[in-house]
Amino acid sequence: MIKFGTDGWRAVIAQDFTFDNLKKVSQAIADYLLKQKGKNKKVVIGYDCRFLSAEFAKTVALVLAANKIKAVLSDRAVPTPAVSLHALHGKYDLGVMITASHNGAEFNGLKIKTKDGGAADKTLTDTVERLIDTTKAKVLSEEEAKKKGLLKIEDLTILYLGFFKKFVNVEKIKKLKLNILVDIMYGAGDNFIEKVIGKSSITFNYLHNEFNPSFGGVHPEPIEQYLQEMTSVMKTGKYDLGIVLDGDADRIAAFDSKGNYVNAQVLLPLLSIHLNKNRKQKGGIGKTVVGSNIIDDVALSLDAACYETPVGFKYISSLFKQGLISVGGEEAGGIGFAGYIPERDGSMSALLLLEMIACEQKSFDALLTQLYKKYGRWYYSRTAIPVKSVKKSVSDLKLPTHLFGKKIERINTLDGIKLITKDNWLMFRQSGTEPIVRVYAESQSKEEAEKLMALGKKMIYAL
Repeated sequence: MIKFGTDGWRAVIAQDFTFDNLKKVSQAIADYLLKQKGKNKKVVIGYDCRFLSAEFAKTVALVLAANKIKAVLSDRAVPTPAVSLHALHGKYDLGVMITASHNGAEFNGLKIKTKDGGAADKTLTDTVERLIDTTKAKVLSEEEAKKKGLLKIEDLTILYLGFFKKFVNVEKIKKLKLNILVDIMYGAGDNFIEKVIGKSSITFNYLHNEFNPSFGGVHPEPIEQYLQEMTSVMKTGKYDLGIVLDGDADRIAAFDSKGNYVNAQVLLPLLSIHLNKNRKQKGGIGKTVVGSNIIDDVALSLDAACYETPVGFKYISSLFKQGLISVGGEEAGGIGFAGYIPERDGSMSALLLLEMIACEQKSFDALLTQLYKKYGRWYYSRTAIPVKSVKKSVSDLKLPTHLFGKKIERINTLDGIKLITKDNWLMFRQSGTEPIVRVYAESQSKEEAEKLMALGKKMIYAL
């Protein structure tokens, strides 16, 4: 079955993610577009570094072309936000990105981006799902599509890099004297950050910036368990800052100079302070239900509204579209910014981190210390458990009344089940993109956070 989840359709290559199924989905997208008002429909298509991504992207283009929809196809692997940016500024009716984001190498997928540069909402993806198999897929040859002017191959990085150079204070960043290590995780992030900055006092070094569709045997996800080599290299103390991008470069993680991993739960509040203080952006802050409590604390201190959504950046995207927030992010590494696109972008997040360091004239380490001193330290943990190891649904969990002697004051069911005490929480949630149940925990004590996670695993396995 072809099913769109939290962020697009993802499936195992050669099992469900096949050329035949992709043609069906592409035809459904074409049928959806042809039902909309207006003529001369146009779609921009990009792809990441996964196995067969380029070929899959071309297949989408040729199906659309067969339906007399002009397809503009990237001439190289690009970050997902590059497609979103083109969808917004190129007056496209839709954007399509071939990627499975942070999933393992056996997966590929398809994301739909709307003409406002955001993720397709459930209404749109549900409509596309219903249209699958209602029309037999049409396909043109590449030669015929080009001859008819229905297929054009372009460099999507020109607009992408150009926008960055206008959005961030490149001249201020250029003056920084830093040694930075960037882990591309064999993804589409390439050296865009360095290209934006150009000649400067910053030295960029790279890990895994080559083509390897197996991703070195790990998921291209910027979480600590998949960054052992990055951790080891950063602990040598040769670098001032470490930056990690995921497979389609829309998520970020970082390392301080001592090799300590810093996730988006910390980067989001740091960047919120920077945007508010140095860029004078006074909008609200968006977070998902699994976001850290430190985000709420920072929002309160900035006198900014804090909006909580279900998991999935499309909900954060909606807040941007409504003009409610200046920054928003999710726990898995995606952060977005007002004035750009209503989507996450790892490279943009990295550039704004550098801009923050330049504006504050403090090291990344010092800024972290400053944050923890003012707001306290929260310890965050999450894990994934295969659905096959769970006997019942999350909704059937037998819930405790206390977590290690602390009374559960509130149960949040916005997306899964979140048990909240005065100073910690534990949460269970079925993933919308993978056959797993996620367990999350947070506490102001590292030891307690680990105990909460152990309890969560015990509860979910004991169903």
